[in-house]
Amino acid sequence: MKDLQDLTSDQQRKLDRARQRVIESIGKNMDLYGITLSIGHLYGHMYFQNKPITLDDMSETMGMSKTSMSTGMRTLMDLKMINKVWGKGTRKDLYEVVPDWYQNFSDYFSIKWRKAVEGNMQALAKSLEEIHSLKGEAEGDPDFLQLLDVDEAKITEALHYYKWLLRLIETLETGKIFEFIPKE
Repeated sequence: MKDLQDLTSDQQRKLDRARQRVIESIGKNMDLYGITLSIGHLYGHMYFQNKPITLDDMSETMGMSKTSMSTGMRTLMDLKMINKVWGKGTRKDLYEVVPDWYQNFSDYFSIKWRKAVEGNMQALAKSLEEIHSLKGEAEGDPDFLQLLDVDEAKITEALHYYKWLLRLIETLETGKIFEFIPKE
């Protein structure tokens, strides 16, 4: 495989333009999902690296501070979109992109959705406990009991939804989603 240095200046310019278009697209797409544009661009730049890269190298390539770069790398690692790898003869951390976009999608939504679902289920469970407690106090008030029954049914329905969503998350985490919607 040719290195960039082996290309003519015209080839380099055209390749850079084509890559930059993809990097911009990746950044905009990730921005839609709540990841900053700069972190999306970072992933896009890393995507076109053909070897692991250091923070210094990426900072120089993108013109970002090492602090911003470190924060971006940490975010991408938390989302399982890049990995820290070992490099013989270097003491600096090296990073490489996880090029499997299907896995990136699955990991991203699994992580985000699971966190949201677990928090919402805890809130619903706490509210359900409070409603059960209120029912014990509302023995002689049929109108209040009826209101509590309606709220209990609504919360129970919401819990059913979140349990379904957990099953969807599990299909993403295990890869079973691809049995239903195969990869291209």
